[in-house]
Amino acid sequence: MNVRITKPVQGGSVRAIASKSGAHRLLICAALADAETFITCSDRSEDIDATARCVQTLGAGVRYERDGFAVTPLNGRDAEQYALDCGESGSTLRFMLPVCGALGLRAAFYMGGRLPERPLSPLYGEMAAHGCTLSEPGKSPLLCDGQLNSGLFTLPGNVSSQFISGLLFALPCLAGDSVIKVTGVLESRPYLDMTLDALRLYGITVREDDRVFRIPGGQIFRSPQNINVEGDWSNAAFWLSAGAIGKGAVACGGLNINSRQGDRAVAVLLERFGAGVVYAEDVITVSPGNLRGIDIDASNTPDLVPVLAAVAAVARGKTVIRNAGRLRLKESDRLRAVVASLSGLGADITETQDGLVINGKKRLAGGETESFGDHRIAMTAAVVSAVCATPVEIKGAEAVKKSYPGFFNDFKTRLGGEWELY
Repeated sequence: MNVRITKPVQGGSVRAIASKSGAHRLLICAALADAETFITCSDRSEDIDATARCVQTLGAGVRYERDGFAVTPLNGRDAEQYALDCGESGSTLRFMLPVCGALGLRAAFYMGGRLPERPLSPLYGEMAAHGCTLSEPGKSPLLCDGQLNSGLFTLPGNVSSQFISGLLFALPCLAGDSVIKVTGVLESRPYLDMTLDALRLYGITVREDDRVFRIPGGQIFRSPQNINVEGDWSNAAFWLSAGAIGKGAVACGGLNINSRQGDRAVAVLLERFGAGVVYAEDVITVSPGNLRGIDIDASNTPDLVPVLAAVAAVARGKTVIRNAGRLRLKESDRLRAVVASLSGLGADITETQDGLVINGKKRLAGGETESFGDHRIAMTAAVVSAVCATPVEIKGAEAVKKSYPGFFNDFKTRLGGEWELY
């Protein structure tokens, strides 16, 4: 669908949706557990549904209720080959692939969008070296067969923390002990911490020492019975950024200030830009300020880059965003898409090999932009309409369904914006 923003965010109050990253992890743990788990998670998205769909295919029960999921464990359902529909969810594919290997299942992973093009190496090579047979990467479906064996797994830390997380879900299920050795700089560390927290909640032991993770085999995932998915800082960042550049303050509730989510750094970064930020229990309120350019290391917060680039576009002086090269391998080449989208609306922005350079202006022109099939590009364009002289038109705005299906409803009913289809 194509959306024309006729009135930008005016300010107001909105509640953060449930963390997509948290829901993926808790759903997989629940499917591997010894008893039913109820996961309080009132929000669904295409990505969360992909993980739920995959564990259901393997024999877990997932019963949707108004405020969450009731998940019964895998029941040993037999199939010659399991067809797992991952949609466009990289987390689903990278988490479920080693899990299927650990369970010794023959599975076909079906992928949409750019997902077949996104890297699986070095996870692919490590699984092949430990007993699994996989079809040629880059094509859908990806076939996986054989029994994953315990042992030493070596992965670089600067490609995707999801590879490490996937093995951490899988290796406790094996009879023997395993070790994951991470080489180089471990980027996106907060996402790995979320995985370790989820495993601890289900009674799984992982010992860590200087990027070496030791996982005893033969462990049992013990259901905590009831568990809650906390609010999503990644999606809340769009509303908080709207408060920084828009007409009025935006308050976003349901956020854990002490969350393991790396994207909670958005509050500190908006303060550094010069916005007003107030913390009150689980509510963060951001108000406009005299914004100035800053230097940003995005190695642990890559998902914040698009909307921070929108803030930088109207911050006095220059903003430099570094260590964001992995964004080229997302739903779009996200660095190139951010530049194309924001420059098309009048921003002074250029890409570097691993980041962005933005020279702020007082105001942007507005106009038409593509979503590039990327949920975060579509939401960024909607937010930046607050500083555009003419309406912003977003082609392919349905991309928001991947992580935040209710985005445009909240834009209108909670925060005073208006939009129309065109």
